[in-house]
Amino acid sequence: MEKSPPSVDVTGLTCHYGGHLAVDAIDLHIPAGVVTALVGHNGSGKSTVLMALAGLLRPSAGAIAGRPADIAFVPQHSSAPDHLPITVRQTVEMGRWRTTGPFGRLSRRDRRIVDDCLERLHISDLADRRLGGLSGGQRQRTLVAQGLAQKAPLLLLDEPLAGVDSQAVALIGRAIGGVRSEGTTIVLATHDQAQADSADQVVRLRQGSVAEVRTRGREGGSEALTQHRRLLR
Repeated sequence: MEKSPPSVDVTGLTCHYGGHLAVDAIDLHIPAGVVTALVGHNGSGKSTVLMALAGLLRPSAGAIAGRPADIAFVPQHSSAPDHLPITVRQTVEMGRWRTTGPFGRLSRRDRRIVDDCLERLHISDLADRRLGGLSGGQRQRTLVAQGLAQKAPLLLLDEPLAGVDSQAVALIGRAIGGVRSEGTTIVLATHDQAQADSADQVVRLRQGSVAEVRTRGREGGSEALTQHRRLLR
């Protein structure tokens, strides 16, 4: 990680898609250097919150304080068409464009970072394969590796385990845990119960509002998720 991990404070965040209210006056504290999981049914506002945090969606109202200039956002699906002749390595190398630019040469350090991210997700052997020829799990691991390669202090992931096999689940989970241990602030949207249970903070969204926030505490000497705040029943 290249910069100190941030804590982020969301106040009164309201977002619309056209005339549809997607997120309604959310207040949320995202602690530095931990994993915050956004959970809830489809349409609850998880992806909208991530898009706002990433700066890809302009809120209708509210403020986001503490958001760093460098943010890595890993979408649920790649926007690259299958026929695009781009390899796994080239995809992960895009994560270094923030420092090199799209036409700049990678430094020795950049190449080490890319190699490390390929290894973390066990896709080094796929480095020369085209992105469009990968399985769903392999493609998702490549996208996560690209996100990790950015070395941003804030990492956002939208459903990183959706539609992937058990091997990809384990490898992606291990990679997220690894960057967390390095101090990265991580916010992810997930339907995976095990992934949510392993997070330091769980934010349950319901119809665009925060229904519950739970943080990881200690009870009887063992780690447990304890309810921090309940706003809605």
